[in-house]
Amino acid sequence: MKASAFVYPWDVNGDPAAADFVAGLGVRQATLAAAYHSTRALTPRHPRHRIVTAEHSAVLYPPDPARWAGRAPRPYPAGDWAPGDAWGEAAGALAGAGLAVHTWVVLAHNSRLGAEHPATGVRNAHGDRYPWAPCIAQPATRAYLTGLAAEAAVRPGALGTELESCGWYGLAHPHAHDKTGGVALGDAGQYLMSLCFCPECGEGYGRHGLDADALAARVRRALEPVWRGAPSGGGRAGIARLLGEDTARATLAWREEAARTLQEEAVAAVRAAAPEGFQVLLHADPVPWHCGANAGVDPAHVLSVADGVVVPCTGGPEALEPFAARGVEGAVLAANLTVVSGMGGSPGTLAADAARARDRGATELRLYHAGLASDDDLDAVRSALARR
Repeated sequence: MKASAFVYPWDVNGDPAAADFVAGLGVRQATLAAAYHSTRALTPRHPRHRIVTAEHSAVLYPPDPARWAGRAPRPYPAGDWAPGDAWGEAAGALAGAGLAVHTWVVLAHNSRLGAEHPATGVRNAHGDRYPWAPCIAQPATRAYLTGLAAEAAVRPGALGTELESCGWYGLAHPHAHDKTGGVALGDAGQYLMSLCFCPECGEGYGRHGLDADALAARVRRALEPVWRGAPSGGGRAGIARLLGEDTARATLAWREEAARTLQEEAVAAVRAAAPEGFQVLLHADPVPWHCGANAGVDPAHVLSVADGVVVPCTGGPEALEPFAARGVEGAVLAANLTVVSGMGGSPGTLAADAARARDRGATELRLYHAGLASDDDLDAVRSALARR
């Protein structure tokens, strides 16, 4: 299976050895961030720095003024953590080392957008805004996301793209000094706390037979026992137990409609901007109502729209199965494996993990993350890939 390593531009730029180092791992591709959320990242081998602080969500190249003139929201250029055309500089070095370069584009995850345009964020049943989670039902936000997808994905020299967060983001979010773990919300509680009650979502619920105010009240009532410590339950059955089957079905229908149509529009926008043969993958979870970086998708639908998916497999390869079961010829099913031991990865078992993923339908590997991992972790990666 072809393997690709995730990389940030700041891992490569300013380090003359970085591109050859990544290629020397045995990967054939680099998946290079072109639009990314705020982060604080370790750079354990860089000759100039050890910590990079990306202060806000940004594009890591110069956005096209003509594309964004008069539009709001619009992308934010990066600061000194990725100045100028940081993506283009890093891509040139990686391609020079013999690697195919694909873009890595984070879409519906942007805390600065929510801070500067509060109405764009998901608003929960209690009226709280989630600035990190743009509501993907809002027309202006969808136009921004599809425009960003097209521009950030199709950078000069890129052969394909991977779209992350192409769907709903919700309550769950790694946040600075986070203090949200005091109550175990569980799978169903997380879903209820991720339902959006902005005006557009209110209209969407209405089209599925729900009154938004009554639904919000019902959500609040359903969560009261959870706040006191009662388990919320898990999965689809847990949501139905909290909301009632008919109400649960209607909320799921609205959210799945919004996510499916955004995925269609984002992929179409990329294809319209890209040359023939440009590959489009989505980071995806096979449970349609799941939120986050690996946005929930309908496996049959997404494989009819995109060229394939990147699936989180660090905890096991089971999430690949619903995609493999569709039997779509030529579809890319990339198993995403964390190889940073300090972030929960297991680079020492990469060969075995890759074999299990292949048995569940994986056609490619994604390795998270060549820039963040220690030398020992990457030695293990190099050894595993050499044995394939």
